[in-house]
Amino acid sequence: MKFQLLASFAALSFSLTATSVLAQDSATSNVLDRYSGLDITREGPTIDGELAQKMFRRGNTYSNLQRYEEAIEEYRKAISADPNFANAIRNLANIYYFLERFDEAKPLLARYIELEQQVTAPLIAAVSTLGELERQNQNYDSSIQYDERAIALDPANDSQVHIMANTYNNSGRADLAIRIYRAGIAATPDNAFFDRSLG
Repeated sequence: MKFQLLASFAALSFSLTATSVLAQDSATSNVLDRYSGLDITREGPTIDGELAQKMFRRGNTYSNLQRYEEAIEEYRKAISADPNFANAIRNLANIYYFLERFDEAKPLLARYIELEQQVTAPLIAAVSTLGELERQNQNYDSSIQYDERAIALDPANDSQVHIMANTYNNSGRADLAIRIYRAGIAATPDNAFFDRSLG
């Protein structure tokens, strides 16, 4: 009986050790494979900030070398490791925009805009770009919101006001063109061209 208990204990111990080793191997086999399988648009805590920075730097290197598909892969890994990594999100959006993969760029631009708290040149560019892309797709209910925000963020850029208003007017949306000129007047009340354009 004692021998039988000892044999059962040894078998159980071996089984648990083998299971533990297999679990460790599968968990640590390839960290990057685990991260790349995550949905990059999810919100959540940082999984591995150090890894995110490493992948971000690699993405920058590939981007500078114009190896864009490899840069995309690295930025996606960085975002998977840190879903709130605004600079990686922005850089990935920029590559998609450059490659004219606009449908992939738009949700990333929206996410970057949501995350960015400071008024910076990249934020202004993201808001303007997303408004432009939405106008091109004739998603005017969405574009007007980004366009009005772009005007508020960069009131000195009066040419954007005219471009936006002309696009809306030429598309038969005079109501939105009027909103754009009113946003321009609110941002820069001393600009006589906006008053004149509004009538």
